[in-house]
Amino acid sequence: MRAVQYRTIGSEPEVVEVETPEPGPGQIRLRVTAAGLCHSDAFVMSLTEEQYVYGLPLTLGHEGAGVVDALGDGVTGVAVGDSVAVYGPWGCGLCHACARGAENYCPRAAELGIRPPGLGAPGALAEYVIVDDVRHVVPLGDLDPVANVSLTDAGLTPYHAIVSSLDALPAGSTAVVIGAGGLGHVGIQILRAITGATVVALDVNEEKLKLASEVGAHAVLPSDSSAVEAIRSLTDGDGAQAVFDFVGAPPTLDIARKTVAMDGVVQIVGISGGLMPTGFFSTPMGASVRAPYWGTRTELMEVLDLARAGQVHVEVERYSLDEAPAAYRKLHEGTIRGRAVVVPGD
Repeated sequence: MRAVQYRTIGSEPEVVEVETPEPGPGQIRLRVTAAGLCHSDAFVMSLTEEQYVYGLPLTLGHEGAGVVDALGDGVTGVAVGDSVAVYGPWGCGLCHACARGAENYCPRAAELGIRPPGLGAPGALAEYVIVDDVRHVVPLGDLDPVANVSLTDAGLTPYHAIVSSLDALPAGSTAVVIGAGGLGHVGIQILRAITGATVVALDVNEEKLKLASEVGAHAVLPSDSSAVEAIRSLTDGDGAQAVFDFVGAPPTLDIARKTVAMDGVVQIVGISGGLMPTGFFSTPMGASVRAPYWGTRTELMEVLDLARAGQVHVEVERYSLDEAPAAYRKLHEGTIRGRAVVVPGD
């Protein structure tokens, strides 16, 4: 089969021929119908040889959807032909976190060598992918896999951050979204769907600010030195009850720190290397700072339900497997509007 692999530190991913995998006991093989590209992939491929821990060659793609193609011994609960999405943050399945569906916070995964598809295990940027357990697939039903595969991360991650901040977001509150790209434009829609907050979106890119307005932001602002004063002005000096930074770079974290209200919350979702000092004389009194990771299996099901209800959609640019390296270049350049999705059948 064909797959998109990261094979050499510092080089672009390549489209290669590899052996089609066979499912072992308890495993499921999917014929991939769609796979999303993510800035996390770019982050992984930017690591130096000393920092890189994901193994080579690595088949990329931690956002995956497919049709069940083959079942290993002992698999129940799914049937050949089912359309499913892959729940990516795999855990041990036995600890307290996994028992409540929060495998994204499994404390044993790292020590057991369990890694997500595309981030250690072979990912979905291929014609076929192996899923290690039936609990790691969620039914898609009649949802279009190409239009919705990105919800497995670009929807689930902001949803998880927003749900954990719901107490801060009643009617009359303000939520700031920093970065209106792949995750941010979905986060805006989720905020509009499940909270009473006024949503203010920031970005450095005019096209992404336009997208933010189209998907429901009440106000859009350039993410520059004027942002702090502008947000304070919009909130009568109080600041925002919740700030979601989908960039995570030093300048955006500084905006988040200076615009969050007292007793508010900052959710640092982006992984651009920034760190935020917190405590007295840095963040407002009572403000909390959180670095959420992915989301729970139940939350993925809820995000897909929002899509079925027409309350959330992803702006998608479609590519073939052969076009995946070029799509990664566009992702790195910041010229993708929304999310890039690779369709192996194209």
